Amino acid sequence: MQVFITAGEPSGDRLGAALMAGLKELVPEITFRGIGGPLMQAEGLDSLFDMDEISIMGIGEILKEYRHLKARIRQTADAVVAERPDVLITVDLPEFSLRVARLVKAVSDVRVVHYVAPTVWAWRPKRAEKMAAHVDQVLALLPFEPPYMEAAGIPCDFVGHPVVMEPQATAEQAKGFRARHGITGEMALILPGSRRSEVSRLLPIFAQVAQQLHAMRPDLRLVIPAAGPVAATVRAAVATWPGAPLVIEPTNDPGGLEKRAAFGAADVALAASGTVSLELAAAGTPMVIAYDMSWLSRQIIGRMLRVDSVTLVSLVSETRVIPEFIGAKCLPGPITQAIGAVLDAPDAQQAAMDLTMQRLGRGGERPGLRAARAVLDRLPVGKPLH
Repeated sequence: MQVFITAGEPSGDRLGAALMAGLKELVPEITFRGIGGPLMQAEGLDSLFDMDEISIMGIGEILKEYRHLKARIRQTADAVVAERPDVLITVDLPEFSLRVARLVKAVSDVRVVHYVAPTVWAWRPKRAEKMAAHVDQVLALLPFEPPYMEAAGIPCDFVGHPVVMEPQATAEQAKGFRARHGITGEMALILPGSRRSEVSRLLPIFAQVAQQLHAMRPDLRLVIPAAGPVAATVRAAVATWPGAPLVIEPTNDPGGLEKRAAFGAADVALAASGTVSLELAAAGTPMVIAYDMSWLSRQIIGRMLRVDSVTLVSLVSETRVIPEFIGAKCLPGPITQAIGAVLDAPDAQQAAMDLTMQRLGRGGERPGLRAARAVLDRLPVGKPLH
């Protein structure tokens, strides 16, 4: 069996590698060609070029690199058409993936599977209809996504979320983290995001929260696990915060053990919206979600948003117990009060977090194998594999 698989960022590399491992388990005689990072290459991928060349986010960045990106899209599509694999699997990165799929479908009948459903449930529902012309199957990470894709005519399988397979800190590791850093009282995580734009917008707000929390609960220790691209910015910004905040940087924590222990040791987290809410739920850490954007983005997204919550734990569990402060509501005072309320009632979110993990597949077949099975189960019957 021949598989052409593409990914363009670290999260996609992880998903792609897990899927490849699952396919190898189910179909030992299999070869992989495409684009991927070190994890996918370790599973046997022969990569056309460096994955980082297509890892471009933001309208300005895409426009700046448009000619190069367009050339890589064409190169990738041409390679798929020339090799005629049994299936083309594109992992996330829709700006690249769906353009490749469209070019491939224009001149061939190669089966196309897209891994990670677009957030049509939140906004821009027409994207699913546009995908239907050149995508044969979608693999979804969230259990409520298949009906949205199927309504547009695309078969969709929920295959579980990779967060359920991530290792969690033991009680001993969490206790050891507190001991190493002299934390004897309450502890709060501050998670301002991983992109420079969101960090620069959220840190001034979170700085005011830190000041107010220190005034209310002077013994509360703040711990900031910083993402690699923004670690220096975060370190410089929190240096003036009260209470000697502790910054965990990836360069000093290559295996992520310290970050994992911090998640397990924390009493509460203040986090930017996104998949981090699922990571916190996996660790059993109650949270407050906050996010702000530019005035123009507020107006556009506010008019297009189709859900009453952007917190994934709330959406998956169908509850609304996690406080969230989005856009114009992202204000230091209410955020501080919400954090205090969570610290006073730390168990209020536990049922929602547990239900989220259950619905995402914790305790079941690992998502990579489940995704592999879904791909194989929908291959056309009777078509010989290469």
